[in-house]
Amino acid sequence: MTDKSKGLFGGDTNPSNILPRKYTLDSKIKFRCHPGVSCFTACCGNINIILTPFDILRLRKYLNLPADEFLLRFTTPMFIEKTDLPGVRINLDENGRCPFVTDEGCTIYPERPSACRYYPVGMANFHEGGEEGVDSEKFYFLVQEQHCKGHEEDKEWTIREWIADQGVDVCDKMNKEWLEIVMRRKSFGFQASMSEEAKKIFFMVSTDLDKFKRFIFESSFLDIYDVDQETLDKIQEDDIELMKFSFRYLASSLFGTGDLKIKDEKIKERAAQMQEKQGDVEERAKETYESLKAERDRLMQERNK
Repeated sequence: MTDKSKGLFGGDTNPSNILPRKYTLDSKIKFRCHPGVSCFTACCGNINIILTPFDILRLRKYLNLPADEFLLRFTTPMFIEKTDLPGVRINLDENGRCPFVTDEGCTIYPERPSACRYYPVGMANFHEGGEEGVDSEKFYFLVQEQHCKGHEEDKEWTIREWIADQGVDVCDKMNKEWLEIVMRRKSFGFQASMSEEAKKIFFMVSTDLDKFKRFIFESSFLDIYDVDQETLDKIQEDDIELMKFSFRYLASSLFGTGDLKIKDEKIKERAAQMQEKQGDVEERAKETYESLKAERDRLMQERNK
């Protein structure tokens, strides 16, 4: 069976299927997918569709499922490519097919994931958020698999038109801040390890907004972070606002971006704790010094007897 494993935005991991050309938004492509093509739904098997937070939110609402049930039934945990950040991908069925596809087409088509919307276009970033003040270089590429007959259709688009027609522009807007966090993490490389607790928080915030909301309103979260009432009202009622707030929290907690402000009293409390700890360290150092000095004096006395 041919490996058709696709990346986050439908980019094939097999370079032989990627045309060796950089595309811009104004570049033209010929492509059309519809039930009349002989390969219809062939691209929905042996795939690796990583779900963004926005994908998860749209899909579980469309299926009328709470986040934890959607994750349990339809996804598998994995690490996002080139990072130690945990995420999820769609579970394939026993035939290696997407569980949402039938011979008639996609049953979740109106809310399909970002990767499915992009295909056969892929999007790539260079610099990946690694250098402050350096804009990432974004370009597009085309995936042309041998089985796909959509490239033989007469319909011509610019990349810009394709993105708008498939609703990718909305996905890109909603995914932007989360992807920036992923790209920033990539820039640190594996030599900078992330704690297990940080990984758990990233996974919870990125995949389960229900749990994140409980974390905000039912833990000590609001005792620590200074969040205005208008924002609290929005995230209480609107899951999109909650998702955007979750990105601010991740950026602040993982990279210290200052997107969320810690309450002044907590800063003072932490400073006092650090000062107290420093005092303890100095006291222990002094005690150690005095002990060593006393032991040295005792040995000197023994030697001089």
